[in-house]
Amino acid sequence: MTSPVWHPFTQHGLGEPIPQIVSASGAWLTGADGTRLFDGISSWWVITHGHCEPRIAAAIAAQAGTLDQMIFAGYTHPQAEMVAQALVEMTPPGLDHVFFSDSGSTAVEVALKMALGHWHNRGEARHRILVLEHSYHGDTIGTMSVGARGVFNRAYEPLLFAVDTVPFPEPGREQATLDALERLCRAPEKPAAFIVEPLVLGAGGMLVYPAAILRDMREICAQHDVLFIADEVMTGWGRTGTMLACEQAHVVPDILCLAKGLTGGAVPLAATLASAAIFESHRSKDRSRMFFHSSSFTANPLCCAAANANIAIWREEDVPARVAALGAALDDGLATLAGHRALRNARRIGAIAAIDLHVPDAGYLSDVAPTLRALALADGLLLRPLGNTIYLMPPYCATCAEIMRVFATIGNAIETVGR
Repeated sequence: MTSPVWHPFTQHGLGEPIPQIVSASGAWLTGADGTRLFDGISSWWVITHGHCEPRIAAAIAAQAGTLDQMIFAGYTHPQAEMVAQALVEMTPPGLDHVFFSDSGSTAVEVALKMALGHWHNRGEARHRILVLEHSYHGDTIGTMSVGARGVFNRAYEPLLFAVDTVPFPEPGREQATLDALERLCRAPEKPAAFIVEPLVLGAGGMLVYPAAILRDMREICAQHDVLFIADEVMTGWGRTGTMLACEQAHVVPDILCLAKGLTGGAVPLAATLASAAIFESHRSKDRSRMFFHSSSFTANPLCCAAANANIAIWREEDVPARVAALGAALDDGLATLAGHRALRNARRIGAIAAIDLHVPDAGYLSDVAPTLRALALADGLLLRPLGNTIYLMPPYCATCAEIMRVFATIGNAIETVGR
């Protein structure tokens, strides 16, 4: 019988197999047929410490017997208060207010609405949003609008709002990026905000740029009073080697978006942190100036309990050291592919490694990525290349031996595809 499920980013017309996963532990998934798969992409970049992490699982179970769900408009609960206080303490000074939502896309939607509401409530007509070339911020209407345009959102173009794009800081062309941002910030129609993925553009191809450029972009925005939004949905919680990617540039954004690893990846929860100035521009005795946003599951107690367990792990264990060890293993793995005629641009930051496959017609809709994915699957590896970009973003519990086995699988797959 055909399943009624409509899967994301899946062309069902191709009839590709869809394996059923029934359990997980650490860095491994187990299929209904008993097959074990190494989770090379942390199940879409969310799992940090490992699947079914005992402390997080126990926190969710305990909370389920106490308070499972409640309206968060006008009410609160202990788990949410604890998460919010911890986030303010763990993030750079100046991010004093926490707004909860339920996914990375909604965290960014909230950030965009906060920015526009801030200027509206101050009586300034600022509507333009600046974005970085090749960026991705989600699949809702607002987040698609501030992401790269292409085949992914072409059908929805009538719904998207216009933005101004700053070129990606390619090596040797960083100054062109800064000059473009300066020019746009100086324009007569002053921008409301500039949104960036700090240090790494994920879905754009795991494109890495220097911390110094992130710092310079932040300074330009500050000089021109343009709000700076850091989308750390993917880069946060250790992926780049530090708790936040912004830390490496000593940058404090006006608005910060967190999700994915906020609960260790176990359950969906997101948070958008904002400065006191942005909060105050919405606070008033006038109800029309309140922040008009919510979802039914805002600050769900089960999800907040998971987040508090994750935060406890960060406070009590040396997670950065674990990430550093994983990064060293990824470097060793990339070294095994060095010199391969079909590979280009090996790169690694924190717990993210990527390399580009240099073959003809290797775009997002080519057969290269599905072929690589199938070859990896046959050898016990969950991989999901971005077009011709092969990347690894495993859970932090992955061992050096596991990583080397993964790179052996990738090397074999490349030999088949690159012939």
